[in-house]
Amino acid sequence: MEKCLITGITGFAGSHLTDYLLTLSDVEVHGVLRWRSRTEHISHFAGNVVMHECDVRDLSSVIRVLKTVKPDKIFHLAAQSYVPTSWSAPSESITTNVIGTLNIFEASRHLDLNPRIQLACSSEEYGMVYEDEVPVKETNLLRPLSPYAVSKVGEDLLGYQYFHSYGLHIIRTRAFNHTGPRRGDVFVCSNFAKQIALMEKGAVEPVLHVGNLEAKRDFTDVRDIVRGYYLALEKGEPGEAYNICTGEAYSIKDIIDMLLEMTSIKVEFKVDQERIRPSDVPLLIGDNTKFKKATGWSPSISFSKTLKDVLTYWRETV
Repeated sequence: MEKCLITGITGFAGSHLTDYLLTLSDVEVHGVLRWRSRTEHISHFAGNVVMHECDVRDLSSVIRVLKTVKPDKIFHLAAQSYVPTSWSAPSESITTNVIGTLNIFEASRHLDLNPRIQLACSSEEYGMVYEDEVPVKETNLLRPLSPYAVSKVGEDLLGYQYFHSYGLHIIRTRAFNHTGPRRGDVFVCSNFAKQIALMEKGAVEPVLHVGNLEAKRDFTDVRDIVRGYYLALEKGEPGEAYNICTGEAYSIKDIIDMLLEMTSIKVEFKVDQERIRPSDVPLLIGDNTKFKKATGWSPSISFSKTLKDVLTYWRETV
């Protein structure tokens, strides 16, 4: 049995990756969670996944888990992943994302293990992208525009360095925006869908709270993203970075319009200043050519299908 260890298994992408791995034969899934982790996304895994309590910021804790599991593959998804939080708590983002990653590498070295390690990096690393640089290739300059993005650049470059310095089998995946069922309600698509679901229930007034409607993002369904994570470790080249994206972009206004087409309610818009970031990335569209060539991956779920599933999730949840 191939042993796969997922850090951040209780999170959005972690739970979907677990769903995917459990469809494969000869795979034993292990997950890392903290004692205070919310577990609603993983309750349906009971008996199928081996859980280990661990905080990736604590090296001794990471060593203990890796010594116990001896994983063949590590999917390192544990992170402070919400960009606005990184503005209010930048040290939390840096410590969790950079030191947590460093501990995975150091524990592997300490135990003389060399698992295949997938680093869940981010398109936010590209930051300030100019119009003549779109779609963004992996060779584009990194100009991070938030503490979160800076933390992901640190994680990314540590992966590059540890591959070259120590020969660790590390593959860096730079996923662009992704969404789907179970996405937290602080994230844009999920937030709008939840607001609409609450309006349909009559729980709130038909006023949609919004931020910057002009920003454009390249969205992929999370179920396609996690399939990409697996293929990265199966077919990707160690030391390389890969964009995982669709190559198409939607503005935030486009997303709202698509969701409103799925409901009969009429809404008013209200700009909420707390949703406006100190600096924002105006345009992020990725080039997935390198990843498709290396792995054969391509997105299989349309964005409209994704949004429909997100809205259905919130209609069933609120």
